[in-house]
Amino acid sequence: MPAAFADLEQRCVTALSAQGGDAAHGLEHVRRVVRNAKKLAAEEGARLEVVVPAAWLHDCVSVPKDSPQRAAASRLAAEQAVRWLSGWNYPAGLLPAIAHAVEAHSFTAGIAPRTLEAKVVQDADRLEAIGAIGLARCLMLGATLGRPLYAAADPFCENRAPDDRAAAVDHFYTKLLRLEGTMQTAGGRREARARTEFLEKFLAQLKHEIDPGA
Repeated sequence: MPAAFADLEQRCVTALSAQGGDAAHGLEHVRRVVRNAKKLAAEEGARLEVVVPAAWLHDCVSVPKDSPQRAAASRLAAEQAVRWLSGWNYPAGLLPAIAHAVEAHSFTAGIAPRTLEAKVVQDADRLEAIGAIGLARCLMLGATLGRPLYAAADPFCENRAPDDRAAAVDHFYTKLLRLEGTMQTAGGRREARARTEFLEKFLAQLKHEIDPGA
């Protein structure tokens, strides 16, 4: 990592620490996304000078998951990222690409990534939603929002449409199990397959424990 990034990354840590975050979107989440992004960028040949700040600042505006403004969160984060980076004298010519990468990372926003760097950041963030980390974050957030683990009448959405406002397990069906099919990079697809298999095994075990005779 070029020495020039050390100052940028420390500025990001300081700014994000001052803001805090919810149970699933704190500073450690951001650090993991940055690590994912750097790894994918190296594999894909993406520009680190775009990927690194975008990964650090992708969640720099926190909008609660149950807020009506949730779909606008990544746009607000892109605007905040540009303001901060401009104030830190980051090269102005890179700001549009960084803003796009931040805005396009969001699953809820549904914005297609137009650049390799945006694809890398999107994959890096989505990997955080699956596997052991993704499972833990899903359950932590569900508990924070006061949602039960599963809907007792139909825990695995076999005879109803999933509704992740009703139960944490429903979120597997509205989003988590779908993420593998949205991956944009080869490395992202490989890692997503392994992490999705982990989620599938968890659901199978949960089903066994809820109804051993099923």
